Amino acid sequence: MQQEADLSVAPRSVSVPRAAAGAPEGVSALDALALKKHRTLWGNAWRQFRRHRLAMAGMVVFIFFVLATFIGSALYPYEIDEINFMLADAPPSWSHPFGNDSLGQDMLARVLWGGRISLAVGICAALVAISLGTAVGATAGFFGGFTDSLLMRITDMFISLPQLPLLLLISFLFREEMYVFFDERFGNGNLGVFVLIVIVIAVLNWMPTARLVRASFLALKEKEFVEAARAIGATRSTLMFKHILPNVLSPIIVAATLGIGASIITESALSFLGLGFTSDVPTWGAMLNEAKDKFQFYPHEALFPGLMIFLTVLAINYMGDGLRDALDPRKTQ
Repeated sequence: MQQEADLSVAPRSVSVPRAAAGAPEGVSALDALALKKHRTLWGNAWRQFRRHRLAMAGMVVFIFFVLATFIGSALYPYEIDEINFMLADAPPSWSHPFGNDSLGQDMLARVLWGGRISLAVGICAALVAISLGTAVGATAGFFGGFTDSLLMRITDMFISLPQLPLLLLISFLFREEMYVFFDERFGNGNLGVFVLIVIVIAVLNWMPTARLVRASFLALKEKEFVEAARAIGATRSTLMFKHILPNVLSPIIVAATLGIGASIITESALSFLGLGFTSDVPTWGAMLNEAKDKFQFYPHEALFPGLMIFLTVLAINYMGDGLRDALDPRKTQ
């Protein structure tokens, strides 16, 4: 009777786990877990980056400045060399939002044009420095032995150089020669100054990246997946570029982002000291140099280019902080 009574009890329905938080509607917890397992590294990094509010704000500001300088300057109605002595040192107004300089030239037009130079120098110098540092660090870390010792001693030699005096000296000695050479060959002397500044900044800033990449290569080349690839006959180039280097990209990207801001400050310092581009090129540093003697009477002439340098570098640094947290596997959710 007891058995019959037990058999007469209707079986309980098996409940299906509800969808996990954040999963699409109708997706069970197991399916949501499977979807989470299939997330890519860059997808996780982007989700982590979006949670960093300052990094997102920095990215929005940086993109806005890039669009404003490279596109907005072409659409702005005033030219950078349009002189109007009637508006000399005029304060900001509706027609001239950033005011005018001592020659009556529109400050906003010159700030937008100067942003092209500063951003281009920062991005190009950072890319060259990161490429050089990655090549040196990867070669030293992968091959080791005498190659590692030689490349690291060269790196130590460059680190020991006084960077700022050497930067000023090279710019002072070779700026005119580069200007004349490019003016005769390509019809644009400022292109030669641009190439000189990019090369000098890059050559004096590749060493931290080289050490970072070397340490990562030394740690990864002994891992199991590298040993397995070597066991099945993978060549050295395959091991370096297909197996190890992709796992080192995270710190390289962070270093490149922070290097852009440092390069912008370096270029602005050179222009401020009169060792950058020629006087007809309105870079942010050159505009600060022109306005420093009359800051007490016309502060807007120094305020706006200085504010652009400050906001651009701050936005880039916030982006670097966000990328560092997003690409850290210990913080990925």
